Amino acid sequence: MTDPAWRIVRGTGSPLVATAIHDGHAVRPEVAALLALDDAARLREEDPFTSRWVGAASTQIVGLRSRFEFDLNRPRQQAVYVTPEDAWGLEIWRSRPDEELIARSLEIYDAFYREVHELLSELVERFGKVVVLDLHSYNYRRSGPNSAPADPAANPEVNLGTASLDREIWGPIVETALSALREFDFVGRRLDVRENVKFQGGQFVRWMHQEFPTTVCGLAIEFKKTFMDEWTGQGDSEHVDAIGRAVGCLADRIGEGLGTL
Repeated sequence: MTDPAWRIVRGTGSPLVATAIHDGHAVRPEVAALLALDDAARLREEDPFTSRWVGAASTQIVGLRSRFEFDLNRPRQQAVYVTPEDAWGLEIWRSRPDEELIARSLEIYDAFYREVHELLSELVERFGKVVVLDLHSYNYRRSGPNSAPADPAANPEVNLGTASLDREIWGPIVETALSALREFDFVGRRLDVRENVKFQGGQFVRWMHQEFPTTVCGLAIEFKKTFMDEWTGQGDSEHVDAIGRAVGCLADRIGEGLGTL
């Protein structure tokens, strides 16, 4: 496969970045030949529609390959799922991928992180401080299409993952993000937005905070898949668009807050 594995749009004039690294569904031919999962099963664990929301920032990063080829939000040693335990108990492969295939996947993974490091370095040099909105979605009906939804007490509509950032530096940005999302008029109501309940933020934001601890704030934002049917992949256009507006409102508020840091 010669198709790109990600798309980066380098914006100008703003220290905000929006990413959708799990939006991709494509896999290169040698991976497709070994996969036991069909398209529907893969799509169920990917983050469709998240690429529609990155327009909230002028600088955008969108993953174009499936997380079942390599997962950009896992540590390098776990980025290629090998066993069912790596991937929600799913039987991923017809036969176990060999080390050469895994190495080729990791070469792409490494190239992604090199390019993002270069991008963030450029933005930090230009603006001083940068905020990355790391957009994801998550399933809440894992037992089947007609099953009861997961307990709302442990599954907020929006989970803000902030565990790896330095709260002393980035606390005002976190509070701005929480209030912006909670106050947004979402189809006539307010969203249930909580911090570090379901997820605390994955490898992508952890890596940012390791590499740029005082200059890059990565906010891992997980939207519960109430905006779509996670079993068919069908989206609710009204709710998909409403989330896009919520992310836009969030980006505007954070942009204002950055000027006070």
